[in-house]
Amino acid sequence: MDRVMDTLQQAILDPKYHDILGILKGLRNGAIYGSKVRFAHALVMTFLFRNGSFKDKMVLIIKATREHARNLATFVFIYKSTLYVLKSTNGKAQDIDTFIAGLLGGYVVFGRGGKSSVNQQIVLYVFSRVVLGLAKLTVKKKLIPSLHEDVGNKVWPAFAAVCWGLVMYMFRTDPDVLQPSMKTSMDYIYLDSNRWDSLRTLVWHNE
Repeated sequence: MDRVMDTLQQAILDPKYHDILGILKGLRNGAIYGSKVRFAHALVMTFLFRNGSFKDKMVLIIKATREHARNLATFVFIYKSTLYVLKSTNGKAQDIDTFIAGLLGGYVVFGRGGKSSVNQQIVLYVFSRVVLGLAKLTVKKKLIPSLHEDVGNKVWPAFAAVCWGLVMYMFRTDPDVLQPSMKTSMDYIYLDSNRWDSLRTLVWHNE
């Protein structure tokens, strides 16, 4: 038994198996991270805003958690496998490989995988981070002059104000264009707070 474990340990640490094992561990980490993030989010959102029995709510939570975990794990698998193939084909890793691999994984998993609420939330989260990252990148690469600290501190409040102004305007005029979970949250905060018919529905429970 000790000999088997020693052989396995050597194989795990052998550089020639590193890329393949990295793909498998990426698959594992994607599934675990997706489960942790989505379960907590789905648990809170479902019990706060969804109607139905306890069983129905748990089914929704498990379904969302499974989808998030599966999608992240699948994306990691496709991404790292593509990097491995490109590296093997070209003889070395190149920066553009990450874009190609991300493009392929994003299309297969989050594009063709369907426009579910889980997929929308993940893609929109990534999109918001990409936009902020690109803004910082333009300064880092000196494509635009670096902003003075005082100017930069004024840009963020303006950005936050415009975002909130636009979302509140859309919520008033065309709420159907907002992402469903966001609309549900906003309905609860801004519309349900306008309705009550007793002390109970004013303080403890929505009408």
